Amino acid sequence: MSRKIKYTDEDLGEVRVIPDFLPPPEELAFRDDTVKVTISLSQSSVDFFKREAKKQNTQYQKMIRRLLDAYSAAYSDRSGPSKKKRKSAS
Repeated sequence: MSRKIKYTDEDLGEVRVIPDFLPPPEELAFRDDTVKVTISLSQSSVDFFKREAKKQNTQYQKMIRRLLDAYSAAYSDRSGPSKKKRKSAS
């Protein structure tokens, strides 16, 4: 157990005012525009994201959302990943 701090009424000496460096609350509560959807995923995919989210101390839904955002951003840009044609199963 830590010892109690004993305060005294002494002169503090020279005091400096530090400029405010913290962001305003509205910047801390940043939210993306989201739309609720219902989607069926494989159990193995959900298990994977839950496991990884726990390791990263985040929400698995947020990880899935960011993955989908990155995928859609890459393919929305014309200079994104090359669009290779799949071989048709003949």
